[in-house]
Formats: sequence, C-alpha cells, structure tokens
Amino acid sequence: MNEFTLCTVDAVVIGAGHAGCESALALARTGLETVMLTLNPDSIAFMACNPSIGGTAKGHLVREIDALGGEMGVNADKTCLQIRMLNVGKGAAVQSLRAQCDKNRYHTEMKRTLEHTEHLHILQGEAASILTEDGKVVGVKTTYGGILSCKAVVVATGVYLNAETITGEEVRPSGPNGFSRATYLTESLQKCGYRIRRFKTGTPARLDGRTVDFSACTPQKGDTDIYPFSYLTPSLPPAKRDCYLTYTNGGTHSIILNNLDRSPLYNGLIKSTGPRYCPSIETKVVRFADKERHQLFLEPEGEDTLEVYVQGLSTSLPHDVQLAMYRTVKGLERAEFMRFAYAIEYDCIDTADVLPTLESKHVEGLYTAGQINGTSGYEEAAAQGLIAGLNASLKLRSLPPLVLGRDESYIGVMIDDLCTKGTDEPYRIMTSRAEYRLLLRQDNADFRLTEYGRRAGLVKDDRYEIYGKRKASYENYLALLSEKIPFERVSAFLIAHGEHSPTGKVTYTDLIRRGYSIKEILKEFELGAVDEVWEIAETEIRYEGYLKKSLALIEKAKKWEEKALPPDLDYPSLGGLRLEAREKLAAVKPLTVGQASRIPGVNPADVSVLLLYLSTHKEEL
Repeated sequence: MNEFTLCTVDAVVIGAGHAGCESALALARTGLETVMLTLNPDSIAFMACNPSIGGTAKGHLVREIDALGGEMGVNADKTCLQIRMLNVGKGAAVQSLRAQCDKNRYHTEMKRTLEHTEHLHILQGEAASILTEDGKVVGVKTTYGGILSCKAVVVATGVYLNAETITGEEVRPSGPNGFSRATYLTESLQKCGYRIRRFKTGTPARLDGRTVDFSACTPQKGDTDIYPFSYLTPSLPPAKRDCYLTYTNGGTHSIILNNLDRSPLYNGLIKSTGPRYCPSIETKVVRFADKERHQLFLEPEGEDTLEVYVQGLSTSLPHDVQLAMYRTVKGLERAEFMRFAYAIEYDCIDTADVLPTLESKHVEGLYTAGQINGTSGYEEAAAQGLIAGLNASLKLRSLPPLVLGRDESYIGVMIDDLCTKGTDEPYRIMTSRAEYRLLLRQDNADFRLTEYGRRAGLVKDDRYEIYGKRKASYENYLALLSEKIPFERVSAFLIAHGEHSPTGKVTYTDLIRRGYSIKEILKEFELGAVDEVWEIAETEIRYEGYLKKSLALIEKAKKWEEKALPPDLDYPSLGGLRLEAREKLAAVKPLTVGQASRIPGVNPADVSVLLLYLSTHKEEL
C-alpha cells in the first residue's frame, strides 16, 4: 500500500468516545492543531451503554472535569431529560448528581461542539500504527497508508480494539452497537512497549416503550430546584421524562439458573475479566443466591425514540432466553425487544506502563486515556481524556505537567490507583477509594481545580469570572455567618426550638454547629435565598473539625510526596528491600516515595529503605 502525507499537525487523538472528545477539545482549545481520528463520526460521544451521566463518585468526576474547563458537564446539562441528587440522606461527601440524558442529542451536541472548535479537525479513518523515531512519537499511519505527522498522540480507543460481541453461542467481530471494530492498532501498541490484556463489559436489552406497562412500576422522578453539572449552565429546564423502578423475581432467576450452560460467562466462551461493580444478571443471581429479587430501572433513551434501557439486566444469554427472562419481570410481561443484550470483549493495556501524566513510560509524546487504560464508565474515560489531552498540550508548549494529587481530586485518586496499584478488572471510581473524600465534595470542585485549569490555558474568561464570583460569595457568606446575632432574635429562635435563651454571644456559625440547617437560618433571619455556595459554607462549618484532621494528614503525607525517586533507580540491586518489593517497585518505577508507599506489596520497612537510600545518596541525586 502506498504511503502518503495526510497532514502535519501538533497532535492526533485516536478515538472519538468520551475520552477522545475531552482530549481533542483540551488540545485544540489550548491552541494546538489537532486531528481527531475516528472509525465513524456517527459514533462521536456515543453512549453505548446507559444513557446517563454521573452517579455516585462519577458525578464528582463530571464536576471536576467542568471545573478544569472540560465539556462533559456542559453537554450533559444541554441534553438532560431528568437529574437527581443521589445519597441525599447521607453525608455531603457522598452526595452525587446523576442525569438521564437524551442519547442521540448527547452525540449530536458534542459533535456540533467539536466541529465548531477552532484548531480541531475530525477525520474518519482507522489507525494502523503509531510512528516513532528515537523513542518519540512522530505520527500516526492509517490503514489506507495516510500519514498524520505530529508530536503527540492520545490513544482513546475505548472498547473497539479487536472487539468481539458475544450473545449465547454467537461471537461476532464487532464494536459496540454494531459499529466496526479496530483490528490493527494492538500490535503497534505492543511494539511501543505496552502490555496488552483482555477485558469484558456488557449491556442490557432495549425495549419498545409502547410494550412496557409503566403503571405496574414505581415512578422515579427527577429532582426540581437542583443545580446543574456545569458552572456555565445558569439553570436546568424542568424534567422531561420519568424513570421507573421494577424488580426481578424467582421466575427470572429460575430461567437464568436453568440456562447457565448456555451462558458464555459460565460455559467458558468468555474468558476475559468483567466489571466487579456492574455485573451481569447471571453473575448477580449466582453470586447472591440468597436474594429474592434485584432492582431494575427502566430509563428512556431520548425524546425522539421509544427505546427503553433496562438498567440492571445486562446479560450475554441467547436471544430466546433473554425473551423468556425479561418477560417474567413485572411491567415487562409483553415487552418487545428493539435491541438484544450482549457482552463485548476488547483489548486494553496494563497501566503499569503509564506515568501519572498518562504518558507512556516507553515512548515520549504517547498518551492513553479511557477504557484502553482498563477503566469502565463514560465519566472515568472523560476525566482521563481531559488530563491526557492537557498534559500533551502542556508538553508541546514546554510547560510543567498537570498531576493532581489524591488530596485534590477524584481524578487524582483514579489516575494514582491506575498507575500505582494497577487493575485486574475494569476499574470504576467510588467514594470509598478516596481517603480525603470529605474534602473532595462535588460542590467545591471549582474551588479545588479551576486555578489549575486556568494556568493550563483551558479555563477561559467566562468560566473564570463565574468562579471568581462564587469564591467571593463564599468568603462573604463565611464573614456574615461569623457575625453576632441580636440577642432578642436569637433568643426567640432558640426558645421556639425548645432550647434555653443564650447566656452569651451567638453567631450564625454557632447555630450551624448546633445542628440547624442553613436553609432555616437564612429564612428565619432573612439573610437571603439558599444557593449552592451557602451550602458549601454550611458544610465547611459543620465538618470543620474533620476537615482540619484531614488537612493535617495531607500535610504529613506531602513530605513523602515531595521526596522524588530517580526514574532509573535499580531496585533489584537495592539492599534491604524484600524480593516482592523489588519486583513491584521495578515494575511501577514510582516517581516519589509517596507513590512507592501505595504500591501493593511495598510495606513500611521497604519505604524506610528507600528513605535511607535517598538520605545517603543526596549528593549523587
């Protein structure tokens, strides 16, 4: 095949899913000529699984993406059918936004944004290989011989690499939803030093909404008077669609158990590893045999379609079993299928080969983001895409990289987990993974991260102005809350709530510490209408003691994070280290003592050896 020059640009992003979109936008919006290479422009930002954005911990990621200048939150707000706040009965740290989005509009709106972004060029084609010289990226070659010369590449191929969809006994060489798969790039990635693995995910059936008896299910309405994902969105429109709750039952489970020999998960046809926290219905029924039922959510796919997504009923069982199984569920007795469920296997890399910037350890200028890194979920992918794109941009502009700490963001937690601990299964972010989660709430994402986005050149004036106003409001609110309340008013308030009249000075802050909500304080003392910034102030006051403890722990941990380790340190020859620690340290090549301490298999004694080495080799280092 004849080679020919397609173009010369600064960067190429391979893939147009949620990771690819954020990478391409981050590069182009910071002034770099960027090509997004996609198998099919019709799959840009395609929601191959659940048409929703956010969820527990995932909502935190979306707000962090937005605070840094990304697009996912903006697009989710534009296409929202309904939005809810999850975990409202729990603490502020675990409350998360989740939006049901219009699947087709999400794609078209993101595609429109990409098409109208200066410096960004969309090109249909399949990447065949990454071109390198002297250990550096120099371009991408397509399957038709076209050469895209560049200095940086972000690989964001999702689940498309050598993908196979599996239903019952049938295995097809296909990407999700019938899209073509990518068949050439895996070999090139191996030549670039990446170790390849095989993961699996799945999706449930889509039903014809006209054949679903929603009256037999429990409505799940969207919240009203709730703030959006993006700080750029003034307000959300009213909810446009309801979701519905129903359950599996004994009949459903019997059909599944009687057909396990036809399940690819149990007859050996599927050999790859699937997501632990989003299992198929077969896995749930087998693993939790004592449960009489499992929750299912019936979710609309959009305003322009009747398709209904059945969350919680993912399967790879044959079509005839799916028909029988689904129709045992209350409300689905006469359901007709528009798309059957399937599992999908695909190639991904071992993130032990990736730096915390998401750049390859072996090839300079080569980055990976999203499901190619072994993660699951749109939000995880988009967050990685943003960081990979930003770091590629920063490198090309000769600026310091952006590496967020575990104490600064859920994005930092996720990337540190991937690069330090690795993952043997599709990785999903959870609030339990963040040791400083009370500091990393979704309500203060802009306070934590917008300055980083501004310095990187991604946060533009409009977003920065909104951030500045919110920050000023927060400081003003704290000052107002620290003011003394007139004795007559506070005395009447406390007595009305069954307390004694105060004997000394009482501030609004004191009332919050006594357990009163900001909403009732604002109303009673006519201080203004409640908004998100008032709620941030309330949370900071209410949990002040815990927050101070967290900050003290962070300061202690920073001492180790600031102690850099030589990237070429010969761990196998380092005396005093246990054999397991030598192997793990040599594989990960941690950048700091702090990162080394988080590697599974490295214990405090091994960390002491590293600290001793650094102290005795100061002059050499």
